[in-house]
Amino acid sequence: MCDEQTADDNDRFLASVHPSRRTFGMLAGAAGMAALWPAPADALAVAGKDVTIATPDGQCDAYFVAPASGRHPGVLIWPDIMGLRPAFRQMADRLAQSGYAVLVVNQFYRSVKAPFLAAGESFDQPAVRARIMPYTQALTTAGTVRDATAFTGWLDKKAQVDTARGLATTGYCMGGPMVFRTAAARADRIRAAATFHGGGLVGDRPDSPNTLIPQMKARFLIAIAANDDAKAPGDKDVLKAAFAAAHLPAEIEVYAGTMHGWCPPDSRVYDAAQAEKAWGRMLALFETALKA
Repeated sequence: MCDEQTADDNDRFLASVHPSRRTFGMLAGAAGMAALWPAPADALAVAGKDVTIATPDGQCDAYFVAPASGRHPGVLIWPDIMGLRPAFRQMADRLAQSGYAVLVVNQFYRSVKAPFLAAGESFDQPAVRARIMPYTQALTTAGTVRDATAFTGWLDKKAQVDTARGLATTGYCMGGPMVFRTAAARADRIRAAATFHGGGLVGDRPDSPNTLIPQMKARFLIAIAANDDAKAPGDKDVLKAAFAAAHLPAEIEVYAGTMHGWCPPDSRVYDAAQAEKAWGRMLALFETALKA
């Protein structure tokens, strides 16, 4: 992996999704739009707090939430391009209610503290895009690996995390390649990984996310938006072949009728039924992969 390679994952993400301005406005809902998700059946009481994590590149602001008692598998969440915001805190809370110790990070910590969007702002607005794009250019392939190592190491030191059960990682949109890099860099710890409408998962560079699959040991869920699949219909086949060659279980599915960004509850293209299906498949994956 080249330490000097800057923003390649981000470039692949933008190239693979390549939505119109109208679509950008639809996929990036304002932070204040978050719908209330139902708590899971038999939801556990949870406790969450803002945390700061030291990395080789600085201090990352993040949110950590876990059941109020006991030790549980740890999960690292990489947000979409709109960053750590109320919707992702809500998603972390819901996952913790199902029995997981969850860390959701501000992947743009090198540039800005989260949340960095005000109510009503979205990626289709020129001023907002102009503000966010420099944040993305500050990300590097090597930096993501350093972050993944720091974040997973931080989780493993928490009293609420049952290290015997391994870790999971999930990512949304631009977080998809970050999941792949985390699963490859920490193959010793990551047993389950899931991406939701991930962009730039397949490429032809030597360190493209799909080329890292042989380095992984995790079971995968890859939930693909229908309009993303329409733009790159061969990507799912490349991924299926790579996981099969690596002898890694991977559930790879195009979710009918969905648009890029359909999973977070504050998205303007949020699809409740399909988001619930994807959430359920993620929980099933974790139940299988994170057994003691």
